[in-house]
Amino acid sequence: MKNYQNYRDFDTYLKHFPDEKGYFGPYGGAYLPDKLIPAMEEISEAYETICQSAKFINELRRIRKEFQGRPTPVYHCERLSNYFGKCQIYVKREDLNHTGAHKLNHCMGEGLLAKYMGKKKLIAETGAGQHGVALATAAAFFGLECDIYMGEVDIAKQAPNVTRMKMLGARVIPVTHGLKTLKEAVDAAFDAYSKEYKDAIYCIGSVLGPHPFPMMVRDFQTVVGIEAREQFLEMTGHLPDAVVACVGGGSNSIGMFLPFVADPVDIYGVEPLGRGMKLGDHAASLNYGTEGVMHGFNSIMLKDENGEPAPVYSIASGLDYPSSGPEHAYLHDIGRVSYVTIGDDDAMRAFFQLCRLEGIIPAVESSHALAYAIQYAKEHNTGSVLVNLSGRGDKDIDFVKEQYGYGEELLKEDK
Repeated sequence: MKNYQNYRDFDTYLKHFPDEKGYFGPYGGAYLPDKLIPAMEEISEAYETICQSAKFINELRRIRKEFQGRPTPVYHCERLSNYFGKCQIYVKREDLNHTGAHKLNHCMGEGLLAKYMGKKKLIAETGAGQHGVALATAAAFFGLECDIYMGEVDIAKQAPNVTRMKMLGARVIPVTHGLKTLKEAVDAAFDAYSKEYKDAIYCIGSVLGPHPFPMMVRDFQTVVGIEAREQFLEMTGHLPDAVVACVGGGSNSIGMFLPFVADPVDIYGVEPLGRGMKLGDHAASLNYGTEGVMHGFNSIMLKDENGEPAPVYSIASGLDYPSSGPEHAYLHDIGRVSYVTIGDDDAMRAFFQLCRLEGIIPAVESSHALAYAIQYAKEHNTGSVLVNLSGRGDKDIDFVKEQYGYGEELLKEDK
């Protein structure tokens, strides 16, 4: 059954979600130590006032056009489409956004807000390094200090992005506890922010964390879907049959999805199945998790036997997080978005297919969405599917070559 059967119920969705306390149904909120409550209230008030002003909006629009290079194009993957049948695959080229991913959309917004608030430093975590590079870029643009917390495992996997962050003037601080990946990086960044919140602003890398972060990041990212919807209509005269994006924390996907929620369009969020369904081998929280609180918000998360955030894994450093944004949890529960999974090998096969057939090297994160779009195209053999190509794969090429060579083995099974 199509998952847009009640799409008209979403005509006024953005007016009602989140509520004034930051909830999307039962998910969201702000679960904070007392000392951080004033800091969150300050950010929330600033966002509600400053970011709605004509001056702020006009400055952000100028930045997007002149510095980021927006709008990014929608591209018809004609050779890829024809290779698998008659269903036409289109991609929203966020890989062409300055810094190579969608992350700059909210980082420039957060940096501009920090400037208006008189803050001196930006603090954040990063997994794949795309958020870190984007925030380091924003800090350089606005003349702010920048501290980026990154797990040691991800530092080793994403060396090019570490170099870029340092070249842009950011301090990259290794996180050495736990699994040394994204979850631990968020822990460390929050801890640092709790000690520096008077002079710094925490710029979370996704639609996660306590209110108002999920709302702020969502609002800054919806430029992706707004552009894509308009561009697709101009190119084809109609809407796509399906919209697809990868989901870790969920910033690129929520930005892509929301402008389509009131349209007769199927929407698919693609989670990383990693090595398989066993706990610890994947990071598909919406498919296998249960309700729980971490990092200051309530959502659907993967838990261990003690109810704590479980160890997670994905070949994509930007997707290995044990929860998802609260708005994704809500859209999952009400059935407006279908959340599916793609494993490592299928994602990497799609990575090489886009390289060979279209001359585009995608991020490994984005390759999960592309893999599901290919699966969709094979199954339907008609219509169209629009994928958010959330980032480029420059950061991944050394790791991919080491693990998969140049893709010959995977491409033997590509049909």
